[in-house]
Amino acid sequence: MHTLNDELIEKDLKYVWHPCSQMKDYEELKPIIVKKGEGVNLYSVDDKKYIDVVSSWWCNLLGHCNKRISNAVKQQLDTLEHVIFANFSHPKAIELCEKLANLLPVGLEKFCFTDNGSSAIEAAMKMSFQYHYQTGNPQKTRFMALSDAYHGETIGALSVGGVDLYSEIYKPVLLDIIRIQGPDCYRCPFGLNCKNCEAQCINFAQESFKKWGNESCAIVIEPLVQAAAGMKIYSPKYLNKLRKLCDEYNVHLIADEIATGYGRTGKMFACDHAGISPDIMCLSKGLTGGYMPMALAVTTKKIFNAFYAPYSEGKAFMHSHTYSGNPLACAAACEVLNILRDENIIEKAQEKAIYFNKIINEKFSNFKFVGDIRSIGLINAIELVKNKNSKEPFDSKLRIGYQIYKEALKYGVILRPLGNVIYFNPPLIIEKDDMNYVTDVAYKCVKKVLD
Repeated sequence: MHTLNDELIEKDLKYVWHPCSQMKDYEELKPIIVKKGEGVNLYSVDDKKYIDVVSSWWCNLLGHCNKRISNAVKQQLDTLEHVIFANFSHPKAIELCEKLANLLPVGLEKFCFTDNGSSAIEAAMKMSFQYHYQTGNPQKTRFMALSDAYHGETIGALSVGGVDLYSEIYKPVLLDIIRIQGPDCYRCPFGLNCKNCEAQCINFAQESFKKWGNESCAIVIEPLVQAAAGMKIYSPKYLNKLRKLCDEYNVHLIADEIATGYGRTGKMFACDHAGISPDIMCLSKGLTGGYMPMALAVTTKKIFNAFYAPYSEGKAFMHSHTYSGNPLACAAACEVLNILRDENIIEKAQEKAIYFNKIINEKFSNFKFVGDIRSIGLINAIELVKNKNSKEPFDSKLRIGYQIYKEALKYGVILRPLGNVIYFNPPLIIEKDDMNYVTDVAYKCVKKVLD
């Protein structure tokens, strides 16, 4: 019998080119057609429930179809859907900036609206370059970034990224980036433990700043969590020392908080763990609760003032996006901040994180192929290795993580892997029953694939 689900799958495969996918895989693992979402759950057309433990690529912050956010967007929809953001504004954009200015690290107070995370990174990079050009340092034309970084898919953002899976084929057209060996706490080259080290790995950055600091305008980093690299977590001490290096060499610190902001690490922003203020912070994903595409590059008055001049001087930041400051997205973003405040979401998530990490360690720490379990906030990652003692990884061609992902789908859990790293990055509203279930399923699937 040919069902509605079958028909939709056929049409999907006929027309859609899905992101970050080898479409040939879809011959075996068909696309799952989702008809609705509620809380941490998604429901397919054929009435199967899936727990969205990866927050639909880390953006769903407060659950699917959150009534408060939905109502805020509906109300805005009947008032103003969009307006040109050059020389025009609207109440929700102003409200959002005012709310965020009171929450962001000190000094971040000028808001440049873009429409996705990659675009925010591009804006930040252009902003930094132009600032130095207009303040007497035209030699500062290069960017620094860490190994294993991920900052998006557009050319500039992809350039500062350091994960070859995404960028290798495009290297002939990418910017020439100064690549710094970043923190790797699981395979620390100094043989230290990141919980009590002094971030000795900052030595690699110090060497690069000495050599190239004078020609560098900015370094782009993911604070504390290199997400696409496998949820690699490092010490706040590294951020403190990097901030000082940037000050010493007049290099901007661009904090990519697209994936780490909004409570993902247990604090509102990952930079809060280190008590530092970047020169530019990029926000997206949780910004609108996963409802609407929107992003921000937030910067300081000092940087803003370098662009503030008579039009004839040609110093304006001529960067624009059609949907900059979209009212629907701003309405969602304002309500997200209201919910975080009213319902103490981040404080409650901190308590949940203790339990989540505890049960993951209890279930996985003694498994022979689990090399590392790392966590920060509700983010938990399990790195699977061929040899626990040598930390030798599995051959990527085996696609161990992908095999586990396919098994977990049978039990209604979305465990989309990062190579051989299985991770959990759920909506902040997840409850203990779901934590127990998804970790049980993960353990069962890891054992089936590897034992």
